[in-house]
Amino acid sequence: MGKYIAKKPDQHGIIDYTDVEDHTWAQLLTRQTEIIQGRACDEFIHGLELLQLPKDRVPQCKDVNDVLQDITGWSVESVASVIPEKEFYTLLANKKFPAASFIRRPEDIDYLPEPDIFHELFGHCPLLTNQAYADFVGWYGKTALSCSRKEFLILTRLFWFTIEFGLFKRDGKFQVYGGGILSSKEETIYYVESDVPTRKQLN
Repeated sequence: MGKYIAKKPDQHGIIDYTDVEDHTWAQLLTRQTEIIQGRACDEFIHGLELLQLPKDRVPQCKDVNDVLQDITGWSVESVASVIPEKEFYTLLANKKFPAASFIRRPEDIDYLPEPDIFHELFGHCPLLTNQAYADFVGWYGKTALSCSRKEFLILTRLFWFTIEFGLFKRDGKFQVYGGGILSSKEETIYYVESDVPTRKQLN
């Protein structure tokens, strides 16, 4: 378990974030929105526009859900942090994407080893406005729950190289769709423009 503690929503589903946490969100959103231009896939950029994430404060999951529910029938489920694999895939199978309720501290603004709310809402939710992508993620959850343990481990690994760190080529240029890349300052540029990473084509 990491050093962060989950923030619990009140009876109305609202989480009380501090001014420092709101400021951290604002910094992350402003910076990353600029970085992804010309690097994120078009569908992600369009989804980000549809979500209209607030620029000055940490979003409330219920506000994001109002948009997702209307477009693809999905929602975001607030969770403590990293959850067991079966619970994770059960949420996906029921069109719910888990999102940790905490946001990184200012001293961790460039990198956090565990997923926070910025990673989940900014990195993953924009593409959940795309019906084909949302259907794929839901299918993934259902399939993972119904397969053998060996197949389950393969699917979990494949999830890492697609939904978390996926790229594709469009018109001869790499575009990012993986949420683990798109929520990271360094990796968004590195994965698209550097000659160092090995990019393997899915067969």
